[in-house]
Amino acid sequence: MGMFKYVRESFQQSVSKHSDTFKARLQKWRKQPSIVRVENPTNTVRAHELGYKAKKEFVVVRIRVSKGKRTRPAAALGRKPGKNVKRVSPGFSLQNLAEQRTAVKYPNLKVVNSYLAGMDGTHKYFEVILHNDFIASKPNRPR
Repeated sequence: MGMFKYVRESFQQSVSKHSDTFKARLQKWRKQPSIVRVENPTNTVRAHELGYKAKKEFVVVRIRVSKGKRTRPAAALGRKPGKNVKRVSPGFSLQNLAEQRTAVKYPNLKVVNSYLAGMDGTHKYFEVILHNDFIASKPNRPR
């Protein structure tokens, strides 16, 4: 087995057993803002599978999304009883919603991919991999 396979198995064991370190990590994430730029990805193996490289032009952002159906906008006054629906499934996944919110927050970066970093009773945490094309387009050679 290669190194990445061992790292993946150890990460899956810590998540599946709900280890104390994983619980402490989730508690820390709850207290942070909903969109946080992260120094390194939490699950390095998964990030590399999805296209992350440890270079300047790649950025990892953790985003918190509420689980469950999403609330509709408030209905107009004088609505009919059949239209009094408060929650509706929007037709796309929470992961897609996380990527969209990240793209709005960081308009100069392109979304490469994302993966589930963890979840608790009310939220799902995704790590979104972003790429800065402007830095990547510069040549590395000196003039």
